[in-house]
Amino acid sequence: MSEALQRRRSDHGFFGQPRALANIFGVEMWERFSFYGMQGILLIYLYYSAAEGGLGLDQATATSIVGAYGGTVYLSTIAGAWLADRLVGPERVLFASGVVVLAGHVALAVLPGLLGVGVGLVLIALGSGGVKATATTIVGTLYAEGDERRDAGFSLFYLGINLGALVGPLLTGLLRDNAGFHYGFGLAAVGMAAGLVQYSVGRRRLPEQARRVPDPLPADRRRRVVLLTAAALAVVVVLCLVGVVTADRLDTIVATLVVVASVFYFSMVLGSRRVGTTERRRVLAFIPLFLASVMFWALFQQQFTVVTVYSDQRLDRTIAGWEMPVAWVQSINPVFIIALAPVFAAVWTKLGNRQPSTPVKFAVGTALMGVAFLLFLPMAGGGPGSAPLLGLIGILLVFTLAELFLSPVGLSVTTKLAPAVYRTQLVALFYLSIALGTALAGTLAAYYSPETERAYFGFLGGTAIAIGAVLLLLSPLVRRLMSGVR
Repeated sequence: MSEALQRRRSDHGFFGQPRALANIFGVEMWERFSFYGMQGILLIYLYYSAAEGGLGLDQATATSIVGAYGGTVYLSTIAGAWLADRLVGPERVLFASGVVVLAGHVALAVLPGLLGVGVGLVLIALGSGGVKATATTIVGTLYAEGDERRDAGFSLFYLGINLGALVGPLLTGLLRDNAGFHYGFGLAAVGMAAGLVQYSVGRRRLPEQARRVPDPLPADRRRRVVLLTAAALAVVVVLCLVGVVTADRLDTIVATLVVVASVFYFSMVLGSRRVGTTERRRVLAFIPLFLASVMFWALFQQQFTVVTVYSDQRLDRTIAGWEMPVAWVQSINPVFIIALAPVFAAVWTKLGNRQPSTPVKFAVGTALMGVAFLLFLPMAGGGPGSAPLLGLIGILLVFTLAELFLSPVGLSVTTKLAPAVYRTQLVALFYLSIALGTALAGTLAAYYSPETERAYFGFLGGTAIAIGAVLLLLSPLVRRLMSGVR
């Protein structure tokens, strides 16, 4: 065993895990703190009137911006992964992405009006995609092959994500209610700065593998990449100047780009001569899972669009005479995740080979999201403040149960089904399903209003249940195409 491997195995400085995990844990926790803290107040900032400290956009435009922003985050993971794999390595991409996220939060906090929103959200989306694309990879480099601490280490890392997602909206929401939106955005910037400072202190502890470029881009192709990137940016600028790209169309534009990218990836993989017969069957099996994932995320990500509007306009947030900030609703799901994720992990471990197959888990997760939407119906039709807080908490519990059936197994099954030569591309496809669903969450939200909520929740809930039922019926066929992968 090499000296480097011996050091990795003997390093137990962070709850029995490698000391460097504390740095990744911290930067991801603070990045999620800033990300969810900002997102908890973003939508209401966009559509609140100027007298309330907002920008006064119409609600449909505001939800379009939020949906497009969320979709762009997941689109950006592809660019972040490419930079890490081909140019500079995961560790440098992670640090640089954190700096970009910080700059975005600062822009939201100090730049006025739509200028701050435009600059801030673009920077945060690009930076968050880079962090998301590399943090998990770097955690994996901390462990030697066969190190039995790996799963526990990833569990600690996942805890950091949810701690940030829990605390961020609580503090930014409270600060927004007492001092204003820009102070809330400023607190998100402070959180990201704290994460970068603590990460910088421990960067030297990371293994060399975290800095390595796995598949370096040949020098003669770099100039071509730079020119193509510049051309793409020029096209975007021109489309904005001539009015093709407008705020109310952003979600549709992002969704269209994701569909085109998804079709391209599927066609490339299925048409490749380097993909064997069994591998091609597995990619075909991934298609219904991809579609179910899109439906799931189109509903789940409405926590940041419709559920935020609902919490602001329909929810009774009064507790013992004190009104809870709207943003606090975003912290309910992380509480349930922290409480229930270990339970699900224990159940799946206990069941072993008897646990449901991946297609069945996807079907149940999608159908449960439909059930969650139908649970809004008993509270439909009331006036402002008529929906009970406990009712929404119960609905978000069902959101969480659905998430735990589908989200944790998504990347796992993707890596199992991916052809050897297209492993990264198929993982990119799973992220594209999240990107498309998130963009659609913004598009669909334009059809919601207190007057249409019965039809809205009923139609989307019924559609998700139907898609889940179809996938359940198709699960034997999908499992055969998976060729031994559960």
